[in-house]
Amino acid sequence: MNAAFVVFSAVPTLFSSDGEVDLDANRALYKHVAGLVDGLFVAGTTGEFPALDDSERLSLFELALAEAGPDRVIAHVGAPDARHSARLAAAAAALGATRLAAITPYYLPARPDELTAHYGQVRDAASGAELYAYIFPERTGLRVPPPVFAAVAEASGLAGAKLSGSAATELAGYVATAPGLRMFSGDDANPAATMRAGGTGLISGRSGAHPEIYAALAGALRAGQEDAASRHQLALDRIVALGASIGRLKYALALRGLGGVTARMTVDPPDAELSAAIAAEVAALLSVFL
Repeated sequence: MNAAFVVFSAVPTLFSSDGEVDLDANRALYKHVAGLVDGLFVAGTTGEFPALDDSERLSLFELALAEAGPDRVIAHVGAPDARHSARLAAAAAALGATRLAAITPYYLPARPDELTAHYGQVRDAASGAELYAYIFPERTGLRVPPPVFAAVAEASGLAGAKLSGSAATELAGYVATAPGLRMFSGDDANPAATMRAGGTGLISGRSGAHPEIYAALAGALRAGQEDAASRHQLALDRIVALGASIGRLKYALALRGLGGVTARMTVDPPDAELSAAIAAEVAALLSVFL
């Protein structure tokens, strides 16, 4: 197994009951999660980035950098247009961010040459930082096949990519066509499978609410402890069965006293039956790790 395999948590954004960003709650969450997994992916899909003002995103980056340090934070600066994304990239770099991600252009289609220009403009705005493409076809409407990504990455100086949705199922293809780049999977259901496919690590939404199990499982895999890894994977399978919606993750965090359930976007909160199942898994997790 890959001893360098890492888990970054795609942390949710926590809001107060009036819908405002709760800086204290986010700070506490970042501190807790960063103390267990390898880093934080801030203001991504799980972080409801389309519903955040630029100033709010930058405030979250600043909090994360203070709690985890620049090597352990990937600041998501993605936007539909390169001008907006580049402006965020420059501002994030000014705060000390050294690792950035940007989702592909969305809403309107983009040709490969336009995709290259998009990332080139973002890259130029923060030339000292690593830049990762964030490829999520089901959310953006834009599929970027591995050969296209490899060409775009070479032309625009990308460090790698986060692959989510159907793109994650092609992880091995991306690794093969872009050797030497760091490829993260957004599919956090089976870390061992990501390791076998050559992935650098996970960028995991579920780990925001259940960081202990991801830390334990990744540690066992890195150490080659197969029995422990199998045991932790069984626990993870139960968590995966609960679903990965933002509403469900926030409900789990609320049960743990690490945030509220308020969201700005449609996030699929759990019904009574699922709430009870989530509560049971949270209790089981805490009984083992705390």
